[in-house]
Amino acid sequence: MNIDEILTEAFKLNVSDVHMTVNSAPAFRLHGKLVPFDSPEMKARIGLDEKYFNKLTPEDTISLARQIMVSEEKYQSFDQSGDLDFSYALDGVGRFRVNAYRQQGNVGLAVRLINSRVMTFQELGLPEVLSYLSRRPRGMVLVTGPTGSGKSTSLAAMIDLVNRETHHHIITLEDPIEFVHQHRKSIINQREIGPDTKSFASALRSAMREDPDVILVGEMRDPETIGIALTAAETGHLVFGTLHTSSAAQTIDRIIDVFPPHQQQQIRVQLGNTIQGVVAQQLIPRVDKPGRVAAIEIMVATPAIRNLIREGKTYQIISQIQTGAKFGMQSLDMHLRTLVQKGVISREEALNRAADAETLQKIMT
Repeated sequence: MNIDEILTEAFKLNVSDVHMTVNSAPAFRLHGKLVPFDSPEMKARIGLDEKYFNKLTPEDTISLARQIMVSEEKYQSFDQSGDLDFSYALDGVGRFRVNAYRQQGNVGLAVRLINSRVMTFQELGLPEVLSYLSRRPRGMVLVTGPTGSGKSTSLAAMIDLVNRETHHHIITLEDPIEFVHQHRKSIINQREIGPDTKSFASALRSAMREDPDVILVGEMRDPETIGIALTAAETGHLVFGTLHTSSAAQTIDRIIDVFPPHQQQQIRVQLGNTIQGVVAQQLIPRVDKPGRVAAIEIMVATPAIRNLIREGKTYQIISQIQTGAKFGMQSLDMHLRTLVQKGVISREEALNRAADAETLQKIMT
């Protein structure tokens, strides 16, 4: 089997992910649903040789992993650690984010397709308030959500807006690099964890000495990285970051809870002073046409919200969001209701994704 042929077919069908693991045929994630090659749906659509519809053997997955890793050094690194994140580019097709892993002694691959073109807010259907957050002169903007929720795509649009409108130095720290940006009005340098620097924390410390105006931290996963990012936001930089949280209030709590108890009040004050906004999103299958749509919760840092963060009253943030429409705020459930009313998503899907399904059901009746 040839990995490039599989990935080329994935791009043709506009899937989001490709999965390859032993004792299963390769599978595409299409509009949020995982569909194996040997299913009737895929057999009718995939233009590959019959061999690609067979269940993968251990030898098959090793061969596919060696092909996509390109170098023997990279495969040896994977063989020693048991997992490896890296990017892969296929000429004339596009870029991919790859995670190789071992499971039960065998090799598995999860490949995320990356749209080579950075899409605009309008193309993505993102609210205009995200443009406002992207234009903040300093502070911290967080885009959150589960894996595969479109965080990287939204952040790429935000960075692209800064790149086109301002004369800034933008530094992105990513694991791995997904969207490749070109220099526009700004100068943009993209560093990949692994090939270019050993960790987010060390890259962020270094970035502070590289005269940045805007810093993108691909993942805020430990106290050291979060602490440096907060300091950068305090000292006049605009910092974009991501977390795997599902709501604005949960995002604030997650950042604070990462630190030991004796530091948490200090972090509340720092975060209350620097936060500009939180965008929590998830992708939901559409019913009006093929594809998925982003359901988004938006928190904009008003003086009232900053006070709630400093005072440790994050449970009251949702009330501020629900009454903050004039600032561009919306709760997840508010957006789900709108999407149902417009016929974009199903009522059942909205209730499954809602933060408060009981209340949402009442207001939709």
